[in-house]
Amino acid sequence: MFKKVFPLSAILSLRFLGLFLVLPVISIYAASLTDNMMLVGVVVGGYALTQAIFQVPFGTLSDKIGRKPTILIGLILFLIGSLIAAYATDIYTLMLGRFLQGAGAIGSVVTAMISDVVPEEVRGKAMAIMGATIALSFALAMGLGPVIGAHYGIATLFIITAILSVLAMILLFTKVPTPPRIKHIYHKTTKTSDIFKDPNLLNMIIINAMQKGLMTMAFVLIPLILTSDDFGWQKADLYMAYLPAMLLGLIAMGPAAVFGEKKNKPREIFLASIVLFIGSFLIMGLTTSSVVFVVGVSMFFVAFNMMEPLVQSMITKFAKVHQKGAALGIANSAAYFATFVGGTSAGLMLDMSDRATVGISVAVIATLWFAWTFRLSNPTRYAHLFIPQDDVDMQKLQMLEEEHIAEWYINETEKLIVVKYALEKLDEESLKGKILA
Repeated sequence: MFKKVFPLSAILSLRFLGLFLVLPVISIYAASLTDNMMLVGVVVGGYALTQAIFQVPFGTLSDKIGRKPTILIGLILFLIGSLIAAYATDIYTLMLGRFLQGAGAIGSVVTAMISDVVPEEVRGKAMAIMGATIALSFALAMGLGPVIGAHYGIATLFIITAILSVLAMILLFTKVPTPPRIKHIYHKTTKTSDIFKDPNLLNMIIINAMQKGLMTMAFVLIPLILTSDDFGWQKADLYMAYLPAMLLGLIAMGPAAVFGEKKNKPREIFLASIVLFIGSFLIMGLTTSSVVFVVGVSMFFVAFNMMEPLVQSMITKFAKVHQKGAALGIANSAAYFATFVGGTSAGLMLDMSDRATVGISVAVIATLWFAWTFRLSNPTRYAHLFIPQDDVDMQKLQMLEEEHIAEWYINETEKLIVVKYALEKLDEESLKGKILA
């Protein structure tokens, strides 16, 4: 499994590393090209707007022409956007480069390809590997981005990003297998619109969007505030804020994932994270101490990383199997749109007010988010029973009506019957007795 998943995860992580490298410093660079802080916000979050727009078209295209060609198109767009941004001398050219970087929206295609090449029963582990490599990219970018940007300029960061996209193309055609076509037959199906009628799925879409929107807000505010007259930091000093914050965030990620997944308490993790978000923006908006400001930055990264390993997982847990692709697509599109809105609104608020007003305003919005999240329920613990299709009495399966069975479906390509059942209510042996031939 690892040999199949790692090259795909590496391709996605190289792309994200390129995007993340510039995040810690891009608002300072954009501000050197314009006095309009709203345009600075658009540059920071612009890639996310085109990612939101092109997520679904790229997914559809991959179904028609294949995963590999679609990923190649996305990486080429990312390469062109990176080069345009590297040689930009005005804010609008930089903006164009950022838009093109995001237009290569291959995230959903890579996820679908992993599903194509990995057997059903180990797909969860495969997604965890992908998530871990992206988290590592984020951590590396927070440490390297400010240092490289300060010493060699942000153009160098964009050149590195272009090189990373070429490396990803090489990996695509040397290490990634051509995937089979997977076909599923579902026992029961629902409409895509039903995703919005499920209060838990709707809640997770909002949580995902808010988390990502606050991320770009933070990346607009942190470098601009620290290098302003209030604190007087140099660009080369920014790593002193990002590095400890990222390390604390990574440390917090493990216990949060264990408590959320193993103890089945994601709701509590989300609520605790939102409290930290509220505190972080209040501190960043109001403090006059550099040390306290870095504490606020650290609180932000801890909150972000506590949420990160749980968000995608919870969406797939609440969604029916046949809804997962649509649910993730909607959630990720909403998150990318929120990423764009977060950066743009942070710049607009800085144009219209001071950092104290921005910090208090964001804290108020996050407080409302905290109240809304109380509606979220922790997911029912489910397990999956995988049985060869030839061993199952289909008539018994069709007649099986059990309140503790969430759904069942046929993976026709791999000739498997998959039954999703409540782990604490049913045991595997009794379930087998009801459906085996």
